[in-house]
Amino acid sequence: MSIVDKILTANKAFMKSSHTPISKFPQYHAAIVTCMDTRLVNFLEPAAGIERGTVKIIKTAGNTVGSDFNDVIKSLMICVYELQVKEIVVIGHYQCGMEKTTSQGLVDHMRIHGINDNIINDILPDLRNWADAFHTSCQNVTESVANIKASKYLPDDIPAHGLIIDPDTGKIDLIK
Repeated sequence: MSIVDKILTANKAFMKSSHTPISKFPQYHAAIVTCMDTRLVNFLEPAAGIERGTVKIIKTAGNTVGSDFNDVIKSLMICVYELQVKEIVVIGHYQCGMEKTTSQGLVDHMRIHGINDNIINDILPDLRNWADAFHTSCQNVTESVANIKASKYLPDDIPAHGLIIDPDTGKIDLIK
């Protein structure tokens, strides 16, 4: 059974129960940037006391927030300027796969999958700046928080914090 079939089958069962509409504005007036790691699905939320409707969650590889005008910053702009978010939290996790990811490893895999060298060369500087800059989960959370605070696209009065979760136990530590 394909993933689409699994989703549609699960949705039929889900639709048999009732659901209360919830506002698109997060109750906690907060946005969380976190990793797309599968170990965090339905784990981070209860570990952090997050329920449906309480926060905006943005997931990206390595919970990385770059210093330029990028998709995460754009999403945070929508959160702040359109959805009443007044605080931002970056939540990384220990044992992140990005710690072992390199631009060269990605390039090698891209070539194996038939991606043309001209296309690879077009993105190589950005790929290096992103993949090779990630060394440890704590360092990445610290840098992501600093990039949010320094972003010229977000207001100076929006607090940004850094946390890190253990994907095995759920324990959350304050980083910054």
